[in-house]
Amino acid sequence: MSKDTAQRILDTALHLIVQRGYHGFSYADIAEVVMVKKPSIHFHFPTKAELVRQLLVQYRETVRSNLERLSVAVPDPLAQLRAYAGYWEECIRDDRSPFCLCALLASELLSLPPEVAEEVKLHFRDLAGWLAATLEQGAARGVLALPRGAQAEAESFMASVHGAMLSARVYGDAEVFAGVMGDAIGRLRIR
Repeated sequence: MSKDTAQRILDTALHLIVQRGYHGFSYADIAEVVMVKKPSIHFHFPTKAELVRQLLVQYRETVRSNLERLSVAVPDPLAQLRAYAGYWEECIRDDRSPFCLCALLASELLSLPPEVAEEVKLHFRDLAGWLAATLEQGAARGVLALPRGAQAEAESFMASVHGAMLSARVYGDAEVFAGVMGDAIGRLRIR
């Protein structure tokens, strides 16, 4: 089995989780999409928990890499927040991947295998850390106000992003996301 097949299995698992959640798909579903037999999936990923754990490791690395690139390409912290929110707005608008994988899995946290739950928690810590650092830079440059401190504001901003994703999904309207995020950024911006 090729590395390409393993990646197609991971990509299919990502799509199925976004559509159905962790408990809403099986290896049979993946086998049907990828057109391989279930033992072929087990060859690469002995268990569903290991499959999703590896998917999350890959997802977290991609997110960290993208946030590092964003921090370099867009030096202004306020613009970084706008670009981060803009990325998700674009994903919602074109239905590419309209929801953060870890945010979806967080809603199932209590029923996830421990190794999967740990990766979800690590993603939230990574994202909160990047947001807090970005907010601290914005405060130091005099463009962002942090009335409750960087960490609390980072958690609030992250919750706004994920909550806005949920609302946009429920209403089928990316403008809902845009409105919530515009308010969240506006609340932090020093005028």
